[in-house]
Amino acid sequence: MSADNTEQSSEAFRELEVENLTSHTIKPKNPAFSASLRRHYTFAKRRAFSTYVDSKKTPAPREAASPIHWYCCGQTFEEPVSIHKHVSNTHNAEILQHAEALLELLLTSNEDEIPVPQHDGEKEPPAVSTWIPDISHVSEDDLVKGPGEVLLYYCYCQLPDPHLICAWQKALCEKLHLTGKVRVATEGINGTVGGTKVATALYVEAMLSHPVFSVMVQEDFKSSTGGAECFTNLRVGVYKEIVPMGVDPDVVSFRQAGNHLEPEEFHKEVEKLLSKGDSCKDTILLDCRNFYESKIGHFTKCLAPDIRKFSYFPDYVDKNLELFRNKKVLMYCTGGIRCERGSAYLRSKDICKEVYQLKGGIHKYLERYPDGYYRGKLFVFDERYAISFNSDIISECRYCGSPWDQYQLCTTDRCCQLVLSCSSCRQQGRTACCPTCQRKEEGPGESPLPPIKEECECTDTRPRIPQDAL
Repeated sequence: MSADNTEQSSEAFRELEVENLTSHTIKPKNPAFSASLRRHYTFAKRRAFSTYVDSKKTPAPREAASPIHWYCCGQTFEEPVSIHKHVSNTHNAEILQHAEALLELLLTSNEDEIPVPQHDGEKEPPAVSTWIPDISHVSEDDLVKGPGEVLLYYCYCQLPDPHLICAWQKALCEKLHLTGKVRVATEGINGTVGGTKVATALYVEAMLSHPVFSVMVQEDFKSSTGGAECFTNLRVGVYKEIVPMGVDPDVVSFRQAGNHLEPEEFHKEVEKLLSKGDSCKDTILLDCRNFYESKIGHFTKCLAPDIRKFSYFPDYVDKNLELFRNKKVLMYCTGGIRCERGSAYLRSKDICKEVYQLKGGIHKYLERYPDGYYRGKLFVFDERYAISFNSDIISECRYCGSPWDQYQLCTTDRCCQLVLSCSSCRQQGRTACCPTCQRKEEGPGESPLPPIKEECECTDTRPRIPQDAL
């Protein structure tokens, strides 16, 4: 993959990740922008401007020197600077309106809420450096070169000062040259970081030595092959939830979660369920991940909701209460964190006979049973997209139907959907997520400014609440 393609993929993947920002739209005249919101608004204005300019492209006459022209307001523009100047002077109001629509989308529909601001007047305590380990005995090369790995972990615990923990995490990760994402809230911490094994070992050591996280043990950190290159940057912030379900943690707390089953116990429960075949009517094996995750890997005979975000999960439960009534539910997710809140929400409805969850998630299960009842790839939220524990391919190319499970981003501009398109089909230009996007790529000439949408048009036909299991 070229450097340009890598950069485009990274930018698009960051858009894919965001979900559940706050519902407040920040207007450009508001002087109280946080640095984070200012970056969002700057991005929105640039995207709105470039989108508008792109919409004015038109095929140039055959004899023209440049293959690209722009047509707007009855005029033809041959140079980028001329169309840029025209749009800036003539269509500024439209650009700002479009930017506000995009910003509102970022703040209401995406996967990563705007971080909770620190209260006015609060000062960062000087204790951050107390918990930064001494690495004078470690060479800089050991922190940036050599075998690497990615750590996945979470810890639910009461954090009286999440902003202090956030500052400590940022300083710690920067010192160790770690990239990734760390979410901090009053209810705990959730992180995925990548770096050299020397750096990640120091990170785990620092976490376990911090008094706030004394409940954690070494086994709480799940690792996989990777490194700092699996993430485009480091993002650390304070949020309302450490996993974005969209339900106030004070209303549905992780303390209401289901019973935890070790991988061995979960394996036996699934084995028992499968041995009964279709005659088993009292147990549900529930995958609480997103549809594109379960599509490339899942447990045999699971119920996999057709949801695009975890924030849709509560709606799924609410509209399918009868499905769970008086049932024993076995839940699982990637690392266990979504089950903590998901099982708590399910239990809050007081309809299930029993609710259990896989401790450590699929990640821990596959470490113990790589050839067990989970088949296919494990989706991960970084630029690897998926990691493999067994050789099974359970999904297929959306174009030709051949076995395929390697996700790539839809190549249509402004679309952030993932697509399964095999090498052969990609060589034929079949790289879009749906026929609508494919037509966008093939359609020449001037087109009106497209509406800003969180999802591609192809998702309009997908029911938000699923009707059946895999």
